Amino acid sequence: MSRILKDAMIVARRDYFAVVATPTFLLFLLSPLLMIGFGLIGGLGAAQMGKSAGARREMVAIVAPADQALIQAADARLRRTASPMLPRLVVEKPSGNADAQANAILNEKGREVSAVLHGSIGAPHITYRTAGSFSAEYMASVAEEAARARTTGLAPDKAITKAVRNEIKPKQARQSTQQASGYGAVFVIFLLTLLLAGQSVGMLSEEKSNKVIEILAAAIRLESIFIGKLLGLFGIAMTFVAFWGTLLGGGVALLPITLGDILSDYTPAIGMPLFLTFGTLYFTMAFMLLGAIFLGMGSLAGSMREIQLMSLPITALQVGMFALSNAAASNPGSSIATFAEWFPFSSPFAMAARGATDPSIMPHFIALAWQAGWVAIVIYLASALFKRGVLKSGGNFFSRKRTAISNG
Repeated sequence: MSRILKDAMIVARRDYFAVVATPTFLLFLLSPLLMIGFGLIGGLGAAQMGKSAGARREMVAIVAPADQALIQAADARLRRTASPMLPRLVVEKPSGNADAQANAILNEKGREVSAVLHGSIGAPHITYRTAGSFSAEYMASVAEEAARARTTGLAPDKAITKAVRNEIKPKQARQSTQQASGYGAVFVIFLLTLLLAGQSVGMLSEEKSNKVIEILAAAIRLESIFIGKLLGLFGIAMTFVAFWGTLLGGGVALLPITLGDILSDYTPAIGMPLFLTFGTLYFTMAFMLLGAIFLGMGSLAGSMREIQLMSLPITALQVGMFALSNAAASNPGSSIATFAEWFPFSSPFAMAARGATDPSIMPHFIALAWQAGWVAIVIYLASALFKRGVLKSGGNFFSRKRTAISNG
């Protein structure tokens, strides 16, 4: 085993520097700029999530029972010309201290409240989140409209109310923004694995065509070649991630403080450090699964056309896992989310999304152990395919099938 690992590290180092130490690797690093089309996939998923989150958003008016009808009527009149994305208005009765009740509503788990109006209609107080300033302005307009409805003989251009606004930073991120963080993790892992793991088949086809793979097979064990190539590809992938992570990290550090405050509302339930740590581990698992499959299947092909044919179902599987994990991120705790978290090929994506909405830590350790077991199984099976594809000298996989059929 030590010899296999030693030889594997030699192959990994060779493959890594054969790619990284070339001018074309810079083009590879910049390839995401050519992948704008994938943004359409992300946009559709984000729109679906935004639609489901918008149905849960609320504005709350804490007013006396005698004024509730006025508030509801004013909201109905103003909403005719307001944005269709405006949250719905919920009217509640006062209970104890109004400020404490408003803060409790804004930070209530499971509710998506952007602003709370309390106090009298003539002197309203509005408490709102950092990202809920538009809702606060609308609530002030509702209070003004309600106050005018019960007063006659007023000049149309003269305001009779003066709302007191109080902006607060919520104690915890809203569920919809946490789900957005989870979806972002799913999309990033999907994009990276699809972009980086697929490079393996192209490299393997080139080495088979120029007989390099046969020279390696004569010198060291095929298991070492397979593991070394997988580790080398993973090293290239981590270099890619480090490059873009550094650029994006520097860009975020230069953001204005106001925008930074808004982004802080997207803090995952388990905290950003653990979220990034687990996300890196889940990316590793997803990459090893997909990279091993690509290497194993790619070794059976003898031309780029056959590689494309064999890569298509693998890519389709990956897109299907992305769709399944996207549904899990949009519906945390549901049966589809549970299935996605346990299914081996969607588990890395779904568990990354779970970290955004569920503060529990232990499920991640269980999931990583489960995924590591499946990585070992897939690597074992893929290495067997790899050995068969390299050792068979009578043509490639497809030509052997055609020969067998023609011979009866």
